[in-house]
Amino acid sequence: MAGLVNKETKKSVSKFIASIDNKSKREDSQILLQTIQEITGFEPKVWGDNYFIGFGKYKYHRKNSKEEYEWFHVGFAPRKNKLTVYLTFDISKEEEILSKLGKCKFGKGCLYINKLADIDLAILRQLIEKSKDARWHQ
Repeated sequence: MAGLVNKETKKSVSKFIASIDNKSKREDSQILLQTIQEITGFEPKVWGDNYFIGFGKYKYHRKNSKEEYEWFHVGFAPRKNKLTVYLTFDISKEEEILSKLGKCKFGKGCLYINKLADIDLAILRQLIEKSKDARWHQ
């Protein structure tokens, strides 16, 4: 993400979601929007030029940098081929819960989901809840 401007913007979340061409991605984005807002209690905001939808905000420093950055507590990005869900803990260490989630890929703090129908939404809710708690209690 080097070089990207990842800051909260005043862009319309509803217009952004309405602009998603793929009907399934648009519908899944609406479900994620409602689910994450319900769990976190934060209003969604469009972040950056790559259109992340983020909930909440915190400040941090990158390794070897004195510069302060902002990022969201929980978020997602509807991409052409996948929905990416951003969490604030190392989900690769959550083997048991990931084994119950369903068909998806993951990185250290991201889930890559083709469509929500491929996963167990109750398990996703648990991961979002854990992410919310992980960040706010640090």
